[in-house]
Amino acid sequence: MRSTSGYAFNLGSGAFSWASIKQSSVALSTAEAEYMSAAEATAQAMWLRFVLSDFGEEQVEPTQLLCDNTSAIAISKNHVHHHKTRHINRRFHFIRDALQNGEIDLLYCKTEVQLADIFTKPLARDRFEYLRKALGVISAQHLEGSVGV
Repeated sequence: MRSTSGYAFNLGSGAFSWASIKQSSVALSTAEAEYMSAAEATAQAMWLRFVLSDFGEEQVEPTQLLCDNTSAIAISKNHVHHHKTRHINRRFHFIRDALQNGEIDLLYCKTEVQLADIFTKPLARDRFEYLRKALGVISAQHLEGSVGV
């Protein structure tokens, strides 16, 4: 079964780019699925950096990507191919170049605060509402009486 990748990029007080994407290939482990997801997020981060530079907002510091899987982070930072990772499609390994070039920084975060979980799995109502609020998304109920609603 193919996993689902998810990411959200915040600017200011809310999300301005997000996605939930069915992965193109089957991952053989959770670490591999998370690594593939981090690669999807890296591709988006690189594009967003380009767009922001077009608006005169050059990104000097690496874009911080948060990942709740230490094994996926280790795979991205270790350029040695091991028997457990040698089958991962090479197209996902560009994340290593982005790390080495200082364009991104892949950092660990606890699962409890991983905002992208809202895009990848079913959640209990309280967790869903917490993540939705953390992303800066409001409930449609709060829009009642607004123009066009």
